[in-house]
Amino acid sequence: MRRGIRYWLPPLLWMGIIFYFSSRPRVTITHTYIYDFVIFKLFHMIEYGILYFLLFRALFSASKTKLTVSQKHLIAILLAVTYAISDEIHQTFIPTREGRVRDVFIDTVGILLMYSYIRYNFSKIKNLLI
Repeated sequence: MRRGIRYWLPPLLWMGIIFYFSSRPRVTITHTYIYDFVIFKLFHMIEYGILYFLLFRALFSASKTKLTVSQKHLIAILLAVTYAISDEIHQTFIPTREGRVRDVFIDTVGILLMYSYIRYNFSKIKNLLI
């Protein structure tokens, strides 16, 4: 039980943080559309890359199933993308926000970048996962 909480609480908390920020009205940083667009889309990629990392870590470390590492990667990707879709649906109910398929693709890029990083540096970062 403790082990499950240790590994599954971080991705659940991160999902809560994403939900919180998605529930807020739209904000600007620079008051220039293109700069704000780039900054916020980079945030999307980073936040979903982190979510993927936390989900993969939970699956890799806490799971006592006979799943292969590749299957754990796939499950983490599917969970993160599903959450991205649900987040965009959620944003359609928030004034000044809108859910966009484009944002799901941007989130997915962040997820796949983190997947690639973990996959190609697995031997170096394996200790971070445990």
